[in-house]
Amino acid sequence: MSGFSPIGGGGLGVAPGETDVKLTDKLRSLRFKDKEREVKAKATNLGLPYFNLEGFPINPESVAIIPEEEAKSLGLICFWFSVGDIRLGSINPSSIAVKQKIQALTEEYHDQPRLYLISLESLRIGLEAYSRVPKQYKSFKGVHIYEKDLDKHLGSISGIKDLEQMLVNVNITEAVNAMVAGALKTRASDIHIEAGEKQIAIRYRIDGVLYPAASIRSELYQKIVSRLKLLSGLKINVSNKPQDGHFVVNLSSGDIDVRVSSLPTTFGESIVMRLLRTTEKGVSFEDLGLVGNAYEALTEQIKKPNGMILSTGPTGSGKTTTLYAIMVKLSHPDVMIITLEDPIEYRLAGINQSQVDIEHGYTFATGLRSILRQDPNIILIGEIRDFETADIATNAALTGHLVLSTLHTNNAAASVPRLLNIGLKRFLIPPALNAVIGQRLVRRVCINCKKITEPDKKIMEKVKQALSLLPEKTKKSLPKDWIFYKGQGCDICQGLGYVGQIGLFEVMVMSKSISKAILEEEVSEEKIKSLACEEGMVTMFQDGLIKALQGITTLDEVFRVAKEELS
Repeated sequence: MSGFSPIGGGGLGVAPGETDVKLTDKLRSLRFKDKEREVKAKATNLGLPYFNLEGFPINPESVAIIPEEEAKSLGLICFWFSVGDIRLGSINPSSIAVKQKIQALTEEYHDQPRLYLISLESLRIGLEAYSRVPKQYKSFKGVHIYEKDLDKHLGSISGIKDLEQMLVNVNITEAVNAMVAGALKTRASDIHIEAGEKQIAIRYRIDGVLYPAASIRSELYQKIVSRLKLLSGLKINVSNKPQDGHFVVNLSSGDIDVRVSSLPTTFGESIVMRLLRTTEKGVSFEDLGLVGNAYEALTEQIKKPNGMILSTGPTGSGKTTTLYAIMVKLSHPDVMIITLEDPIEYRLAGINQSQVDIEHGYTFATGLRSILRQDPNIILIGEIRDFETADIATNAALTGHLVLSTLHTNNAAASVPRLLNIGLKRFLIPPALNAVIGQRLVRRVCINCKKITEPDKKIMEKVKQALSLLPEKTKKSLPKDWIFYKGQGCDICQGLGYVGQIGLFEVMVMSKSISKAILEEEVSEEKIKSLACEEGMVTMFQDGLIKALQGITTLDEVFRVAKEELS
């Protein structure tokens, strides 16, 4: 520090009358700068870049990737974190523990962090940033999106058409936030990003139907994909293999788990994000949309202490929601309910929920064996996919447990041929199977803008034919005047004419005649369906027509969703 005079001399450039406090501040500043010069010189000798964190804006997302206690013990801070750019500051870069941590971060985020030498003062500044980190960040190893990140977008989006304009002049982080905000505002369950030859299409699935939301330039596509991969823990440098990951959106109303799936396609990766509202209570049994014979039959069957109840339908038909509603209805302090799911869609109080982990060998079959040792009264299995799971579930149903599960078939009657194809023994099905639910989801017509409509004559002929086959008791409950509605589109439904969804159901109960048919060598779906209808089953198509007559949905929806019933 040659050239500087002692305190009181003129070397510090102290003006006459300057206070001791100001003098001390100047000394501290000079010492800080001198120390930073020493660290900078040391960095040059070590062949490392140097960084001074004084005045540098460190955001919570950056420091949070290293737990606070670990940062203190290692003398290591993350001061910058974005797609393809992770920057770390260390006071001891040659430490083996620091090198091991950098390797761990490289594997976790699929990116090589850049290491800088920093001073003790910069480390202190970095550690102070932890006081601004929300508690949720500290326990999370990946990345969250917070409500404050979405607020400005939520206020600007009133409908699907607003998203495209918002994506014109925003950075990549804000583009992803805007897409998520748009999905929340429009009640979308899924966000699709689909790569084309010249444009990238963004579509939202709202009430089960895909709608175009925006098109973005191809040059932005890879950056958005990289951002989403970073958020969801996928490998950024892998684009030729399918990958699955997730991230969390933290809202004051409850967390949303966003499941991300990437799939290689001709022009790039297709990305689908499914929004799972994990804290939702779900739909009550009474609000599912079960009416008449179906409601009475299923209510009776779920009271039984043992046996199996299957919910069938394609992906997205509401099978899990129905089983959740049944579990909530049956939940009681003296009843032990355990689930095995993939994934857990939302949390249920008083129910023990377990999630399969295929990578670590925790499958439906292996998990089910463990569940049976827990002595449950009721078991929910997310899906019966193979013989092993079907066999264990059937034996559980025969030995005092009520088993709930799903099966991928088009209708209730098709469940029996499906179980036989899986390999289940024919004689086990009648005593084990209590009931099968076939279901679909249709959109509810918007009550704000619905108006009476006149159906086409050919459509009405099919409607009359289907309703003429209803059981006499159900026919008597139909309204005298047949009036149908259609939504015109308004601000409330965002011009779609529909708001929300409701189920179409058929409930097939195991009977003597159906049991006999199953035990025959040649049993068909058509035979079982015919017997079930003779015994009072209302089909999904008929159920939909009844709901259209009640003004709940439209004929267009019923014919769209249950069209296979028209053959």
